[in-house]
Amino acid sequence: MARGLAAPHPLSTSPLPPTERIPSRLRIAPHDRSPHPAARPDLIPSCLEKTRMAALPRSVTALPRLLVFAALACAAANAAPSSTQTEGERLLEQGRLLLDPGILSAARNSFTQCAAQEPGNAQCLLDLARTEFYLAKVDDIAKNPDAAHKMLDSAINDAQKAISLDDRSADAHALLADLYGARITGMLSGMKFGPKANTESQRALQLDPNNALVYAVLGRKYFYSPSAFGGDIDKAIDSFKHAAALDPQSYEDLVWLAKAYRKKGDTAQEKEALAQALRLNPRSVFAQRVQSGQE
Repeated sequence: MARGLAAPHPLSTSPLPPTERIPSRLRIAPHDRSPHPAARPDLIPSCLEKTRMAALPRSVTALPRLLVFAALACAAANAAPSSTQTEGERLLEQGRLLLDPGILSAARNSFTQCAAQEPGNAQCLLDLARTEFYLAKVDDIAKNPDAAHKMLDSAINDAQKAISLDDRSADAHALLADLYGARITGMLSGMKFGPKANTESQRALQLDPNNALVYAVLGRKYFYSPSAFGGDIDKAIDSFKHAAALDPQSYEDLVWLAKAYRKKGDTAQEKEALAQALRLNPRSVFAQRVQSGQE
């Protein structure tokens, strides 16, 4: 089950400073880094399918021109996020920072609406899956395993849908690997979800060998697995260090690194990793809980 995060925290009304923005690997395909629509011809057909035959010109010679204009219009529509998606991202950013179920639920509602309005938008589905993952973690902290399992299953389903739309997203495969790993609670579930998690991790690495999220996922695998099944605290430490190096703004990776050092018994390195995490984000509930010994 998902472990190692903090209890819900009241929502702060103060704006988030730049260092508290969600790391790039946690923002699935951020809009300011998305490929130009012209480089995504796969977005055009679904949009063009909405053109009704009644709107087509009677002259066949005019059809190519109409298709060009329609394609440009579709590309423009896919170039910018909807207000619903933008609001969902803002809520997810705050919700994951504070582990607040109310904020995360509001984010989930926004991404659900976005996915319904834009069925071809893989990013909405990925954001939805990630939000549900955090909600599952909050349920787990509240010692509500049935709700957590249900939310994890929903997240897995949404991540799979996102991959069906964009199979070349390393972040999507890494997220699905993390979700499968979180579903492992014992021997039987390990036999069911372990191979799936490994497959998704390897796929993500094939797509992007420098994907920070994949190394964080591998770190959690080494951290939680029994030694007989590949668990290795030194490999966990190396994986978390690699993830933090690839994404220097990810305070969560540093907190996981601190947890790994604690498990190894290296108190000095644990304190140093936590200090780095709190310098990046002093309001992180996760970091605060680990520092106070609640994790």
